[in-house]
Amino acid sequence: MNEQKIIAKQLIKNMLLNLIAFTIIFSIFGLIVYSQVATSIYKSADEELLNNRNRYGIIKKLDDKPDLFQENRINRQEKIEVNPRLIYIIRDENGLIKSDENPQIEYFQDILSSVKFDINDLDRIYEVQLENYKYRGINYKLNQDGETTYIQVLINVDAEEDILHNFSKTLVISIAVIILLSIIASYILSKRSLKPIMDAWKKQTEFVQNASHELRTPLTIIQAKQELLLEAPNSKIIDKAEEITISLNETRRLSKLVKDLMVLARSDANEDILHKENMYLDNEVKKIVAPYIDLAKMQNKKVKLNLNYKKEIKLDKDKISQLFIIILDNSIKYTEEDDEIEIRTYEKDNKCHIDIIDTGIGISDETITHMFDRFYREDKARLRQTGGSGLGLCIARTIVEAHGGNIKAGHNEKKGTIISIVLPK
Repeated sequence: MNEQKIIAKQLIKNMLLNLIAFTIIFSIFGLIVYSQVATSIYKSADEELLNNRNRYGIIKKLDDKPDLFQENRINRQEKIEVNPRLIYIIRDENGLIKSDENPQIEYFQDILSSVKFDINDLDRIYEVQLENYKYRGINYKLNQDGETTYIQVLINVDAEEDILHNFSKTLVISIAVIILLSIIASYILSKRSLKPIMDAWKKQTEFVQNASHELRTPLTIIQAKQELLLEAPNSKIIDKAEEITISLNETRRLSKLVKDLMVLARSDANEDILHKENMYLDNEVKKIVAPYIDLAKMQNKKVKLNLNYKKEIKLDKDKISQLFIIILDNSIKYTEEDDEIEIRTYEKDNKCHIDIIDTGIGISDETITHMFDRFYREDKARLRQTGGSGLGLCIARTIVEAHGGNIKAGHNEKKGTIISIVLPK
């Protein structure tokens, strides 16, 4: 229960951290996009303010065309194209509007007279609010016949404001939706990132529990037998031979179990280094299987070799030997008199295939799914009698996977079991 609480807390913590990270990233992204769009939208308006200054020669040509801003000048045959969005306001040296040089003032006197103007704020684009309309403006200082004149140029940007307002609303809604989606994504990512930890935790817990159980049994037996020996300190060894033999057998089993646990621990920590060398697999299989052929004959069983992989392959000789020993031990244990064990090697799909086929008692479908798991035993009582701990096939799988291959089990067509191993060349 405590483990589940710890994992749940870590899940929530990771989800919040991911959510905060997503929110910051998308908020910064939104601000950058908004800034770029705003700059782009006002760019054309600002260019109008700057370009008209040169286009109409407000500074350079005012002396040549003093009536440039007068209504009669615009109505003459030589017309100047004026952007209807632009408003020109001519001011005197004190910044006051010159009514005689501003034909627009009589129509918009109340509005234009309210426009703020600073004689020290020149050649800089700024924003102006006129009633419900928004403008951007720029001020220029002109010297004409020794007289100082200021020109205030305004351009209406209501259309740009509407576009920017709509864009900002869309951007805020989009970011809000993305943040909501990021909550889901954060949960999924957090759960996925914790899954290996949860699996490792579960495996570790199961491993410790199973290892403790497996170690407890032989230790209990050894302790019991040693206590029996202490009850009769004057007895001869021959009188207690059975107790001593059982203690020795359990000690050997305990030693093998500890050795297997160390192999798996090194494998989990990626400390199990392979020493590969080129070898002819068929020749090596013959050497490994030779003792089992004699052992099988003693039990009225038959071991058959069908070796057809004639190429060299790079393998760890000791590990491959351990692999075959584990599988052959199981095959010998779970076959009966007159049963047959066949070992095949062949090449398929440019890979080395090894099949160990027996006609023994076979395995269930559930066992096929779990037989390579640690401490898994289909018949625990029977396996304990034969000295099994449920670690052998798990070690076999780690050996095959360390070589970059895979191993699986299946049903023999006749009866029994097939162990199939595929190794890369």
